[in-house]
Amino acid sequence: MSVPASDVVGMDGDVRLVPWADDDFRLLRGTSSLEMTGHLGGPESEDEPAARHRGYLELEPAAGRMYRVVLADGGGTAGPVGFWERAWRGGTVWGTGWAVLPGFRGRGLAVRAARAVVEEARAAGRHRRLHAWPKVTHTASNKVCERAGFTLLGPVGFEYPKGHRITCHDWWYDLGGEEG
Repeated sequence: MSVPASDVVGMDGDVRLVPWADDDFRLLRGTSSLEMTGHLGGPESEDEPAARHRGYLELEPAAGRMYRVVLADGGGTAGPVGFWERAWRGGTVWGTGWAVLPGFRGRGLAVRAARAVVEEARAAGRHRRLHAWPKVTHTASNKVCERAGFTLLGPVGFEYPKGHRITCHDWWYDLGGEEG
């Protein structure tokens, strides 16, 4: 099933970003398994995907945006991607993250989705920096950052999920413009 052009907000090659909608809850169920969350503290409880979905739907455009990653020509939905405001090192930056469902991996889709979300964050203005914080041991997500053009700043301590300390790589993308 193809997505109407009017619903597409960002693209990179055959990857299209479609704004998060009420029907996208099913996608979160697919991304809450151990296979998908092993680098993020493990599987989610029954309630966590529903809470995340509500948060995505209620996200004010000035505070960020969530999308589903759709392949052109009816190729299916590969996963979620987005950007949001986050306090970081005494300021506020955009943070980003993505997930690619197992059947879509190994095709460079996460890299193209990350590039498309960079452009959406740039267009949103507001902040000059877009950061991603994959766990240092999550090789695939660190490669996505590198291939999408992010710059590695180095390892940092992080709390995710709440109460769980991990070490992440701090990658950033300079979106240009004023600091904000």
